[in-house]
Amino acid sequence: MTDSTATGGTRPFRFGVVAPLTTDLPTWRDRVRRIAGSGYSTLLMPDVPQWQPVPAPTLAVAATVADLRVGTWVYASPFRPPWMTAWEAHSLSVLTDGRFEMGIGTGRPGIEDELRERGLPVVPPGERLAQVRETVTALRDLDGPDLHTPVVMAVRGPKARALAAEVADTVTFALMPGEDRVEITRLARDFRAIRDVELALHVPVIGDTVAPFMAPPDTDPAALRAADSLAVLPDDPAAAAEEIQRRREETGFSYFVFGADSADALAPVVAELAGH
Repeated sequence: MTDSTATGGTRPFRFGVVAPLTTDLPTWRDRVRRIAGSGYSTLLMPDVPQWQPVPAPTLAVAATVADLRVGTWVYASPFRPPWMTAWEAHSLSVLTDGRFEMGIGTGRPGIEDELRERGLPVVPPGERLAQVRETVTALRDLDGPDLHTPVVMAVRGPKARALAAEVADTVTFALMPGEDRVEITRLARDFRAIRDVELALHVPVIGDTVAPFMAPPDTDPAALRAADSLAVLPDDPAAAAEEIQRRREETGFSYFVFGADSADALAPVVAELAGH
């Protein structure tokens, strides 16, 4: 019996795209429509100050352009007070008729330098995790009994995984450079033994294409393939579909997130697998 069936049944596939606004607005709107038309469930925005417009208004615009879900991938907890992030997330849920998903984590590697550059306090990881908890608690209070904004948590260490087991609707694991599938499979299976939630896989490399905002620019696709990393998928749609199905069967991943530059190439995969 595979892990996916052992913990409550196989979840249907869905697919998200990290699509920051880096072009002129009409070109980006066309991309959003194309992503929605290809069957992707969710358009996602990174939280990287000054590299693209701030996530909230951009996602609100995207939700008016096409009928798809929108979300942050992911809010970095140290950038804002918890109440502000919660208020923003709740507002997006209201403005999108419940189509917003709040992705949140403690921040990518090197975020300490970004915080110093912006004059923000540099807090240790434990305090950043406490900020995540405060944000989710405030969001639940704002949502009240009639609204439930889904929470997606990006986690790695045991304390983050424990918090995600309490509060998250979807969990993604931060991948380390060159890490093979064995370790991530272990993390996923151990987590699902505690709580059966949707597992998302952040896939920044398709073939030799490295998605901006999802991986460092010096990422080596060949090295990832040699390490049997889950951070890479083939660019051939048939091979990618086969590997995606293998990952759900072996590990339980059912939500796959790609970069916008690969969305068109993987559209046949989405058309074949989404919802199944």
